[in-house]
Amino acid sequence: MDLLYLDKKIFFLINRGLANPLLDSLMTFLSARGYTLLLPFCVYLLFTACKEHHKRSGFDISTVLRIAAVSICAVLLSDWLGNEIKNAIMRVRPCNALEGVRLLLGCTQSGSLPSNHAANSFAYALPLFYLTRNHLGFRARLYPIALASLVALSRVYVGVHYPTDIIAGALLGTTVSGLLVVLYKFVLRRYKASPEAALLFAGLTAISVFRIYYILHGPLDLSPDEAQYWEWSRRLDLSYYSKGPMIAYLIYLGTHLFGDTVFGVRVLAIIFSALSSIYIFKLVNLMYRNDSLEQSITTPQCSAWQRSAAFQAAFAFQAVPLFAAFGVLFTIDSPFTFFWIVSLYIFYKAATEESKMQWMIWVLLGIAVGFGLLTKYTMVFFPVCALLLLLFSDKRSLLRRPMPYIAFMISILVFSPVIIWNAQHGWLTIRHTAGQAHVADGLTLSVKSFMEFFGSQIGIITPLFFCLIIYALFKLFFSDRSFKSRFLFYFSIPVLGFFLLKALQGKVEANWAMFAYITGIIAAVRFSIKDRSKIRRVFFSTCIGLAFFLTAVSHYPSIVRLPQNLDPSARLRGWKELGIEVGKLSEERGDHSVYILFSDSYQMASELAFYVQGHPATYSINLGRRMDQYDLWPDINDRAAELRRQTGPSVVGTVNGIFVQPGSRDMPPLVAQAFDHFTKNLFRVYEHGRILREYSIFICYNFKNLKIPKPETF
Repeated sequence: MDLLYLDKKIFFLINRGLANPLLDSLMTFLSARGYTLLLPFCVYLLFTACKEHHKRSGFDISTVLRIAAVSICAVLLSDWLGNEIKNAIMRVRPCNALEGVRLLLGCTQSGSLPSNHAANSFAYALPLFYLTRNHLGFRARLYPIALASLVALSRVYVGVHYPTDIIAGALLGTTVSGLLVVLYKFVLRRYKASPEAALLFAGLTAISVFRIYYILHGPLDLSPDEAQYWEWSRRLDLSYYSKGPMIAYLIYLGTHLFGDTVFGVRVLAIIFSALSSIYIFKLVNLMYRNDSLEQSITTPQCSAWQRSAAFQAAFAFQAVPLFAAFGVLFTIDSPFTFFWIVSLYIFYKAATEESKMQWMIWVLLGIAVGFGLLTKYTMVFFPVCALLLLLFSDKRSLLRRPMPYIAFMISILVFSPVIIWNAQHGWLTIRHTAGQAHVADGLTLSVKSFMEFFGSQIGIITPLFFCLIIYALFKLFFSDRSFKSRFLFYFSIPVLGFFLLKALQGKVEANWAMFAYITGIIAAVRFSIKDRSKIRRVFFSTCIGLAFFLTAVSHYPSIVRLPQNLDPSARLRGWKELGIEVGKLSEERGDHSVYILFSDSYQMASELAFYVQGHPATYSINLGRRMDQYDLWPDINDRAAELRRQTGPSVVGTVNGIFVQPGSRDMPPLVAQAFDHFTKNLFRVYEHGRILREYSIFICYNFKNLKIPKPETF
């Protein structure tokens, strides 16, 4: 007797063998609204807490709320995981697979294994049973377990789940809630020793879990930059045309662990964001552990101030829309921010502490800065800011020691793969960077670009927080001559000043100066809680509240229904639909020809490579654009020649193409000449009844040869 046969026998035994009118009513109610029967237990729990509160037994309303929070989190997590497992297994429900089922409720087409009703019921039951063990009698604590068991059984009785679905759901709910109970007890123990560290750990865990869910089920496709970096990860190299190799290596790691999926590309964004907050916490604790603001750091009162400042800075980092975005999107800014923060921590430690292993700290600093350079070239500002700080602070004597210079040389050594690659490729990165910086434009004055950049800074930080950061940096600099205040100022204001001046000469992207706000956040926290000013604290709380609200809204932009031209997330939606459409068009031809996918931009080519089924090779041809990474790889002519060599002379002429451009476009003459003929499809992606994106898709037949001009700009 196999398990499936036994599963069906037990199913019919419960579904039909136990059938009677009384159970029909009871089981239908339990299956649909059984959770309402938990209300009497909750009332009893609150009553007991109120009674025990007067006895000072440690069981009060706050304890009940914490237990409820654990139960609710367990239900949310088990429900999510249950749906993920269902979608992966897609077991057909008995009401859809078997004949003779007594169906008392609607039968959906969703998967059957596991039962989410069972998972969620046991998810809330275990915390209520276990965490009340010292305060309620055993019989009272059994109530949630009994209710969960009846709800689980009802799903078989009404005909929508097999018994094994119930067992799997119960195991899932129990496992999830058990892990959360262990985590709760750990945080509770840590809270007694260090409340702020425990709260930060719990908060970062919750945020990270939400980000995992959001990446899997949120509305945002890969951004063009993420898709481009994923393309790089399929062709690992010492460096790339516009960026260093770190982002490609990291995405290679993520996709080899979790596959060529959106989650595989973005998973490390979650980790780097959490680690960034942790190192901000460590940095603030390091900076102010000997602060004499109140009395002495050895007093409990001052120690609490230090930890509170560290927690607020770490949390503010997560609240600000600019940095919160890079906890989900994995562009170069995500790892770069982390390496910048780690470098700040190591540098401050090296500059302010003396130890036998001092040389090791400077070596680690060189490695961290080198990794930052491999990620984003604006890491070059770190040694510049460090030099300014040492020159204009009481740590000037460090410039007469060898270790800062050794750290600098180590960073260059770590960065050397980029130098080697550029030497092999005609120093393309320098030419590209010069083009990005508008060096060829000379000394020009553009008020428009300046105002655009200035406005973007206010937008990505939020207006109130931006004003607070700038004011705090200057206020601390002029009122406090300590090294720590100089540290915050010189790792922020010179960067902002540089990009503000640069914006007068040409366009500067909003995120280029983002790393200047890291020490700015710390300065804002330090200023806001100085002298225990209630006004400053309220203003700081308002800044964080506004930032958190805007961050929350930005995750689901459809809530506010912004016009597409004002919605920055619009460029991250509609790519998946395009990939599906292009994939269908190539499969529907039915002519056994090979189709090469190409566009005239790296953004489109990269998105097609990721979202078309099978992740095919794609190509970006030059129709007057500036140079990009695709120009350094084999082009469409090379691919066509390779296909003809593979298929043989008898099928020459069967190489076709699919050319995609954004918007409604005409076929470029240069592309039209490369094929015998073509047809055009106008594909539109709709969202909430309005056009989100429009694409021109050209089906091109019988590729001959494409005369691709060399890029003239970088």
